[in-house]
Amino acid sequence: SCSTVLKTLHFITRPLSEEEGNFSLAYIITIHKELEMFVRLLRAIYMPQNIYCIHIDEKSPRGYKTAVKNIVNCFENIFISSKREHVVYAGFSRLQADINCMRDLVNSKVQWNYVINLCGQDYPLKTNKEIIQYIKTKWNGKNITPGIVQPLHVKHRTEVSYREFVHSGVPYVYPAKVRKAQPPHNLTIYFGSAYYILSKAFVEFTLSDARAKALLEWSRDTYSPDEHYWVTLNRLPG
Repeated sequence: SCSTVLKTLHFITRPLSEEEGNFSLAYIITIHKELEMFVRLLRAIYMPQNIYCIHIDEKSPRGYKTAVKNIVNCFENIFISSKREHVVYAGFSRLQADINCMRDLVNSKVQWNYVINLCGQDYPLKTNKEIIQYIKTKWNGKNITPGIVQPLHVKHRTEVSYREFVHSGVPYVYPAKVRKAQPPHNLTIYFGSAYYILSKAFVEFTLSDARAKALLEWSRDTYSPDEHYWVTLNRLPG
């Protein structure tokens, strides 16, 4: 029962400070295994003023999906992504999963300030208040998506086309003998982390801007596109 979940797991049920209550964070959590680890993560980052989108890998076991949904249904500010992907490691589906959640989050009633993406095996080292203070003092209005111009040793990730294959039931991506066209709009490709903290304004930009849409389409057959997509868009002038 939901009352048992809240009581036994000691979820926080009210903002712990005025500062936190006035600064909502959005979280995207992509998961596919280890229910207990997910619950520990969720409990550690949960605040009633925040909002959480959970993307469950479409190929996860039915029992796992049901268990996650039962937990999520206990909270008004946690929901399952409205569109779910069969996630393939280093494939476009991993990026698409985040974008699916972003579309849901920008349409939510919660007026969140920044979005943070996590996987099910992450765990926070900072409190909610420390995260907010770090964002407000060091990155106010800016995105945390560090990167550099794409190094030579990873050029192959975007120079040739990659395809998804399945071997012994395990999906993976592998290069095809097809050279890709140059990036759209003469974009310079940057390379960095798949993980980020992005402002709501930037998220709205990525979902609507013509260059962002073109880059997303171009990235469909690249290797691990989430490691170049966000950082490349963040380096656009303005």
